[in-house]
Amino acid sequence: MTKKLFYFFSLLLLTVLIGCESSKKDTITYFGGKIINPKSNKVILFSMDKVIDTFYLDQENKFLGKLKNVNEGLYYFFHGDENQYFYLEPKDSLMLRINTWDFDESLQFAGEGAERNNILIDCFLENEKEKKTFNDYYELHPKKFEKKVAYLTKLKLKTYDEYLESHPDETDGFKEILKVALTFPLYERIEKYPIIYAKHSESGNFPKLDNSFFEYRELLKIDNDSLMYYPPYFQYVRTLLYSKTYALGHPAVKSNYSAKFTIDLLKTIDKNINSEVSKNVFLKQTVISHFYNKSSCQIHEEPFDLFFELSTNKKDKEQIQNIINDSKAVIKNNILPDFNVIDSTQTQRPISEIIKNKNVLLFFWSAEYYTENFITSRINYLSEAYPMVTFIQINIDGINNDSFKNTGVKNEFYLDSKSHANTFLTSKMPRCILVNKQGKVTNGYASFSSFNINPYLKALSEN
Repeated sequence: MTKKLFYFFSLLLLTVLIGCESSKKDTITYFGGKIINPKSNKVILFSMDKVIDTFYLDQENKFLGKLKNVNEGLYYFFHGDENQYFYLEPKDSLMLRINTWDFDESLQFAGEGAERNNILIDCFLENEKEKKTFNDYYELHPKKFEKKVAYLTKLKLKTYDEYLESHPDETDGFKEILKVALTFPLYERIEKYPIIYAKHSESGNFPKLDNSFFEYRELLKIDNDSLMYYPPYFQYVRTLLYSKTYALGHPAVKSNYSAKFTIDLLKTIDKNINSEVSKNVFLKQTVISHFYNKSSCQIHEEPFDLFFELSTNKKDKEQIQNIINDSKAVIKNNILPDFNVIDSTQTQRPISEIIKNKNVLLFFWSAEYYTENFITSRINYLSEAYPMVTFIQINIDGINNDSFKNTGVKNEFYLDSKSHANTFLTSKMPRCILVNKQGKVTNGYASFSSFNINPYLKALSEN
């Protein structure tokens, strides 16, 4: 009853507000709702990679935003360290309700535009369930795998047809999004199948596939910039590009991507993605993710050189060049350059004093790339696995940034703009530096989230 009353009064309020605005020329769209157990005091609205507006919660943890002349399309909102996508049309009055203890599962929409967004959430939740199911399917014989996918595809398309039959006025834009939400996760799993099958098989060989296995590709377009930030679309296109690169004759990757594989993947992106915007996104994502996955300060120049040749985005090129420069600024087997950090009491302290006679992992992080919950969970796991290593987290955003909080975690520090550490953090990307008891660097650019950091931590533990 409480939930129904909330929706009733919210919609009544929206009706009054919309009536007051009807005489104006601007098209007004409303977006609001209630956050139960909020993790912050705001909801941030994005379109693509740009912030549209920020809405602050009132004393009842509600918010209501008035948007002028919004474009129809996909948007997403952030609250705390969680986010979700939704579809907005001009003159919508969309209200949401979330309990952050069960974020996605509890998310419900009401008001104008609610039905289309509730089915998108259903698609998301169903996809999350199917991810676990497919862990077993990837080991099936190709014919059996095809039957599983064909059956599920038929169900998805039936859902699509039934929704449109009962909602005949939906726009072409939403129809496209709904079909992507329903079917692209399945198409991604088709592309993943031979890759994962090979990784898990004793021989390490790819399965033999009929020519019809990938025939669905002919029906899809992969040059839609407006969908680039929508996970079902982006994840499918990315997996398709990897699948086509493996088809050039590369063996299944067990841990690190070779420089040759990265080069061929960059060429595959250049060949298959016509849109300049989308192409630049995939080129950048590839060189960064492969470098971080390797979790080593060793630089292979050839993939980076090809990236600079193919990308047309000046800002991306500057950031990649900064990553290269940063990796060369801290040299393996040399003494770590000293720099100051600031503790929770706002006291400046030299890092050499903090790490003296310790095997340490220095983790430089930013809220743009990592959430505090993930960091805490990851450090707890690594600390238990490698008890002889001291884990020190250093926030590079500075104390004035909302992301810094004294969480009570041991060995938590931050940098200010005057710290010498900024000379090797020019890219503003996260990085780990491993230093032994003698103060020497054993790995100058490890990745906090990559499994390939484990051998380096093991070696450091035995120092």
